[in-house]
Amino acid sequence: MKNSKKKAGILCITAVLFFGLTGCGNKNPLDPGNPVSLTVWHYYNGSQQAAFDALVEEFNDTAGREKGIYVQGYSQGSVSDLETAVREAINGEVGADPMPDLFSSYADTAYEVEQAGALANLSDYMDKEELEKYVDSYIEEGRIASDGSLRIFPVAKSTEMMMINRTDWEAFAAATGASLGDLETMEGITAVAQKYYEWTDSQTPDVPGDGRAFYGRDAVANYFVIGMHQLGVEIFHVENGQVTLNLPREELHRLWENYYVPMVKGYFGAYGSFRSDDVKTGDLLAYTGSTASAMYFPNQVELEDGSYAIDYIVMQAPVFAGGERYAVQQGAGMVVSKSDEKHEYAAVEFLKWFTEAENNLRFGSVSGYLPVRKDAGSAEKLDQVIAEQGLEVAPKTYDCLVSVFKAMDDMTLYTNKSFQNGSAARKVLEYHLADKAAADRAAVEEALAQGKSLEEAAGGYVTEEAFEEWYEDFCGTLRQAVEKQG
Repeated sequence: MKNSKKKAGILCITAVLFFGLTGCGNKNPLDPGNPVSLTVWHYYNGSQQAAFDALVEEFNDTAGREKGIYVQGYSQGSVSDLETAVREAINGEVGADPMPDLFSSYADTAYEVEQAGALANLSDYMDKEELEKYVDSYIEEGRIASDGSLRIFPVAKSTEMMMINRTDWEAFAAATGASLGDLETMEGITAVAQKYYEWTDSQTPDVPGDGRAFYGRDAVANYFVIGMHQLGVEIFHVENGQVTLNLPREELHRLWENYYVPMVKGYFGAYGSFRSDDVKTGDLLAYTGSTASAMYFPNQVELEDGSYAIDYIVMQAPVFAGGERYAVQQGAGMVVSKSDEKHEYAAVEFLKWFTEAENNLRFGSVSGYLPVRKDAGSAEKLDQVIAEQGLEVAPKTYDCLVSVFKAMDDMTLYTNKSFQNGSAARKVLEYHLADKAAADRAAVEEALAQGKSLEEAAGGYVTEEAFEEWYEDFCGTLRQAVEKQG
């Protein structure tokens, strides 16, 4: 009996070494002479799509050819277009394309598809040693199955930073004494934004109430999730797929004071599709947005009567005063559709290749996304890849990535766990307060045009009674979104 067990163990080890497998009972199903074709759906566009396509082509010509894998990538347009295409494919709607072998997905969407039983278990194709090569929190984010197994493969991540129009900032700072150190907290940004509004308003004394906004932010949902976490509150606490809402009045009041109030008073603003658009039109000087947005920060401000060149500053995203240094962890991963062993195995092999340090940094240096493996997350490794590959990297993207790499030791990345109706809940965070702020700001502007002072025009919107009314409505709306059926 002992000899039989010993022989079986030797055979298993030999098979693993020969096939390069992750487990004893799992053999390499690929045949280079009969390659398997994989379809990938993603939402990359422009330079991001070009970088992705170039890597896919290289894979097909090298590792893919050797292993017997051929990959074809297709952009579905936007994230929402991709999500729609996936849902139509899962539901078998008339005219829908078949499910792809892989597709980009955020955690909430992946959770929906997992609940439908349509995702492959990636833990079947990766051993502990392979998983340990990746940033721990990125792997944990992908463990959305009820048994804790991996369903989302991290391929590229991002966080948030603040970008500033250096040219106009320096003129304002010289005139008022404002400093970059003032911008390290949300409360500091609110104070500086008021000072900027008053400074710009004073430049046209014959036109009262025409001060300009200083700051804006993309992704208001991140402001809620991360802002609350900085203040010690996990707004969505998830255990075993069940969510508990934490909506304390005091902490939400601080978020109200440092978003809604300055928005209504005109100290903050949101005008175009993204805040980088607002910097380009001169409507904002600074914004908080994704690291992937760095490439869109404008090189000049374009006004109706001309334009002028601007420089930029990259800073860490602000933290609430006295709060913990949490920053958002975001960015879609790749999921593999449940099919057969050959397609699932091949899909994971492609993803492993794509996320090798050199390949992942080549993609990130163009797209502004962070690499996902531990051995890739440093300025030194980025510089090495740029030099070895002869890459041309936009200075803004490079500075943004390096800034995040340097800040990693001082901040903790966070994303809430997935839960049913998570997408609906996030939409409440994104739009409930932002839409109210926009509507109320429009009413304030009408009052200003009628000759009222800013205090008179905005006064009724920023009272404690106004906060209480919003707070009750917000909590009720969020609970309805979380508890909705179907």
